[in-house]
This record gives sequence, structure tokens and C-alpha cells, in this order.
Amino acid sequence: MRTAVMTRVALMAAVVAVAAQISVPLPFSPVPFTMGVMAVILAGFVLGPRYGALALVVYLLIGAVGVPVFAQFSGGLGRIVGPTGGYLISYPFAAAIAGLAAGTFTTVDRSRGRTIAIGTAFGLLGLLLIYALGATWLAIQSNLSPGAALAAGVLPFIPFDIVKVVLAALLAAAVAPQLSPFATRRTV
Repeated sequence: MRTAVMTRVALMAAVVAVAAQISVPLPFSPVPFTMGVMAVILAGFVLGPRYGALALVVYLLIGAVGVPVFAQFSGGLGRIVGPTGGYLISYPFAAAIAGLAAGTFTTVDRSRGRTIAIGTAFGLLGLLLIYALGATWLAIQSNLSPGAALAAGVLPFIPFDIVKVVLAALLAAAVAPQLSPFATRRTV
């Protein structure tokens, strides 16, 4: 792996760690509102499926050893196996799904609106995976019914997470040509 790619992977792992700290605990749910989802989807958009997933694996490993990179400055293996662990475990997979749209952001022949629409579609697929794994694990760990897990860990977040996915697509359209390991540079 090239140094430039390793740097981008580390950078996106750091972006996710910072975004996770923009966190608001909710009284009705063990799942806090964070900007982490936006950063996860952005990592996929910018780095592609392979390196986007790798950035999130790095993030999880750093958090698992106790570095406080998870929401509300927490870390440790207990967070990964705790009630919100399914959301965390889903991150590399969600970044990989979103990363399937990475080429869209570095293609200069495509209209900006179409680029953002395609990115948003793949980002929403990644978000669905986050919800599926997260709510399933929340139900198991918290002994909740599937409906109660959806009510506590998915439904309140849907409108905000859709906005975060669109924002990630807009941001990727602006930065991917400079950050993506797949971007083609024009020389004059």
C-alpha cells in the first residue's frame, strides 16, 4: 500500500473519530445522535469500498483497545459488544457500500446533480445496513422486541441521517477529486 493511500485511510479514520464526538445523548434511547454516520459514508465516497472499509476497521481497532474515539469520548471492547455495538460493527460494511459510488465523484464527465444523486443512493444503502445491524444488535443486547429496537434505535434518526448522507455526497463531490486514491489528475 502506498504512503499516500495509508495517509488518506488514517485521515478518514480520524475524521470519523472527530465526527463521533459531535454527539447528543437522547433520553429515550441508548443510541446517541452523532455525526459519525456522515463521516462513515464520506469515507466510502472518498476512499472507495476497500480503503473506506479499511479506514473504519482502523477506527474500530483503535477504539477497541481503549482510545476514546467512540461517541461521547468512549472506547474499549465493551462499547463494541454493548447495546450500540451493532452500529459500530456495521461501519466498515456501510463504508464499503457507499464506496461503490466513489468513481462517480471522481468522474469529470458526469453532471454534479447526477453525481450527488448516485452517491446519495449508495449512501442510503449503507445507512440501511447500519440500521439493520445496529437495531438487530440493540434488540439482542437490550432484550427489546424488534419494534422497540426500531423505535429506539432507528426511527428517530431517519430524517437527520438522510440529511447527513446528502451532506456527505455534497462534500464528497467537492473533495473527492483531491483526496480519492483513484482520482485522475489533469496535467497542463
